[in-house]
Amino acid sequence: MTTLLWILGILALPVVIAAVRFTGAFVKELFSPSPPGPDEAAQTAERLGLLPAERQDTEHPAPLPDEWSAALAAVRGGDWQPAAESLRGIGRDWERRSTLTGLLGTAAAEEDTWLLKWEAARPEDPDAAVVRAQSTVYLAWDLRGSLRAENTTREQFDGFHRTLATAREEIARAAALNPDDPTPYITEIWVALGLGYPHAEMDKLWAEITARAPYHYGAHHAALQYWCAKWRGSKELAFGFAERAAAEAPVGSLLTSLPLIAHFEHDRSTDVAADGTPEMVARVDAGLADAAAAAATDPGRPGLAQLRHLLAFYLHLQDRHEAALEQFRLVDGYVDALPWRYRGDEAAAYYCRVRNETAHAYAAAVPRGH
Repeated sequence: MTTLLWILGILALPVVIAAVRFTGAFVKELFSPSPPGPDEAAQTAERLGLLPAERQDTEHPAPLPDEWSAALAAVRGGDWQPAAESLRGIGRDWERRSTLTGLLGTAAAEEDTWLLKWEAARPEDPDAAVVRAQSTVYLAWDLRGSLRAENTTREQFDGFHRTLATAREEIARAAALNPDDPTPYITEIWVALGLGYPHAEMDKLWAEITARAPYHYGAHHAALQYWCAKWRGSKELAFGFAERAAAEAPVGSLLTSLPLIAHFEHDRSTDVAADGTPEMVARVDAGLADAAAAAATDPGRPGLAQLRHLLAFYLHLQDRHEAALEQFRLVDGYVDALPWRYRGDEAAAYYCRVRNETAHAYAAAVPRGH
């Protein structure tokens, strides 16, 4: 998985997760008592209709709408107009706008001939402008690479910082062309993370975002990365941000994922007891209610699948096998989400290992004939 694919899963801004992938090794599934053999567990999962690792999509957390897939295929063939129509048609659905902009920005960071044609045909189009800003941020992170700072060259850092400076100008232009749109400001979170905005400047940026979209899932997901200890914050700041956002958001906002992510990002233990505390059980239960409410009103909402992946993982660690299997069934086939994506090329295998163990434990607990 390239650095460009990372952000898409997190914010629909597809790049950076590879760059922040150096979280601690998460191997708790290996410590569960008497796990089944891999072949036996895989056979159980297959009997339950679950897909093997080679059939998992590692580039998306959930299937894309057909219209978006067609637009992406068109831009890769040099035709920008379907993308422009799709983005315009989204209107003020800011979560979907950010998601599709991220997908198009990824494509443009790889090859932007089609975007240059769009910009030439419509020089003041705010949609083209925001895609350009996204693509420049993604390009910057791709230039940096996914290794730790000590393994990144000065040349890489220089290119990274120069490109992020250019992105700031493009973000400002996109914001001016469409003042109501939070997407340019959400994109700037990754500039803030890369250039090391001080906390006061990040607070100002956050105020611009929440004034436009107070419960935007992707924005919160990205901002949490800024506040994590591995970037510009600390464990205390990350949990404070996550818990406040989850408590203030309405059910169905999907922001109950934030305390789970904060826990995942800062947990270095190999003891599953840390994941089964009353506090963690309550967080998972809140997430289940949040996911159910979101699915009832908008089953395709961006972020829903990512919450389900986290719920499946923590339900597995809490030995709540039936509930875990239900979540796995709802996301099976797509694995570009936490916690799997931090395993890079092994994401699909890791996902299937945890899922298969859940399936086997569920099957073993169900009386024969049911």
